[in-house]
Amino acid sequence: MVVLSKIYTRTGDKGETALGNGDRVAKHSLRVSAYGTVDETNAAIGIARLHSSDEMDLALARVSNDMFDLGADLCTPDRENDETAPYPRLRIIDSQVDRLEAEIDAMNSRLTILRSFILPGGTALAAHLHQCRTVCRRAERLTVELAVVEDVNPAAVKYLNRLSDWFFVAGRIANNDGKDDVLWVPGLTR
Repeated sequence: MVVLSKIYTRTGDKGETALGNGDRVAKHSLRVSAYGTVDETNAAIGIARLHSSDEMDLALARVSNDMFDLGADLCTPDRENDETAPYPRLRIIDSQVDRLEAEIDAMNSRLTILRSFILPGGTALAAHLHQCRTVCRRAERLTVELAVVEDVNPAAVKYLNRLSDWFFVAGRIANNDGKDDVLWVPGLTR
């Protein structure tokens, strides 16, 4: 599917890039911003994985792979009767969203009920998972904005929405199942 024999092509030197279907667009286009922020989220996942246990690392590896699926989905506009693609388009599907929901439910069942907002922090892994969450939320906002002006796979939006929740709950797991969460104290420094 992918062959990378040469890394630089010079085709983007004038501020354009190719989408998955070969169309050329400005590098600052909303579509490129959306899938670029998905890529940024994936880079943050890579950093989080440096601090993860075996079980969490396997879960993060699954999510990281999904993020490439999501990037492929977003970089290829959906067009009816477009027969130009040399291979089937890769799209996020509902079962990927369902898997995230099941994983959130399983992780959340280990946690005590949250009675305050939490601050990013605690363990290094928790802090990095919160970074993943915030970058993922930005990717979601950009993807939702893109969906206003162009067709976007609805499952892609759902996936990003669930994934930010997944990162939140995983961050609590990384803080000794929430026991070491850093709680927000409203007005503490007034």
